[in-house]
Amino acid sequence: MIAWPCMLKLDGDDELIYLDSLQSFNFECRDLIFSDDDYVIDSSGYCYLIEIISGELGLTKEGKALSTDEVTNLIRAHEFNKASVCLTKIHFLTVSEGIESLSN
Repeated sequence: MIAWPCMLKLDGDDELIYLDSLQSFNFECRDLIFSDDDYVIDSSGYCYLIEIISGELGLTKEGKALSTDEVTNLIRAHEFNKASVCLTKIHFLTVSEGIESLSN
């Protein structure tokens, strides 16, 4: 079961997209052209591949889970592109806390 909220990581792009529910996933992703390397990371750190299942967007759990440090590094790269936050101040105790920071 996916632990919402999540974030969308597109291959080759440091921008992350905050997803607070399955509905927001469908809204944000309906017009995107996906790569096989795009994935969603849930609040527990588990990764999900984006697939078309019976004509609908779906998420299939991949075997890997990211650590808090790995998620923090993704968020640092995301914030670096926005150039609005001092990267050394970005620290999280949990994956969930990191993903929640994207909601602002």
